[in-house]
Amino acid sequence: MKAEGWLFAVMTAFFAVTGLVYGLWAREPAGKAILTVAFLMSGLVALFWFVQYRRSGGGRAQDREEAEIAEAAGPVGFFPARSGYPVLAAVGVTVFALGLVFARWLIVVGALVLALAVAGFIFQYRDHGAG
Repeated sequence: MKAEGWLFAVMTAFFAVTGLVYGLWAREPAGKAILTVAFLMSGLVALFWFVQYRRSGGGRAQDREEAEIAEAAGPVGFFPARSGYPVLAAVGVTVFALGLVFARWLIVVGALVLALAVAGFIFQYRDHGAG
């Protein structure tokens, strides 16, 4: 998790420098906004990885230089099976966006489909781990 944190910290620094240089020379606001959002999003992900690293106490073998290869053996984690909820979420967002353009009632339909997809994502594996 430490390596991932540093990767995103470098990305954050890159977007900060690029955004400052672009902000000083460019006259249009769209690029400035995009680089600002990219800076904030990569900073958020870097912060997440560093917090996870501190919470686990450097628990992964990959994060310690003195770790042996055998320490990383064993089950990696839970990997979910196929799911239809990403497609349902995409349909919901698409119908919602079409509602913004064509008809207000489509916004409601798209929001409902998207809410079903999000609920499905959240509760799809709620019984996993209850043995």
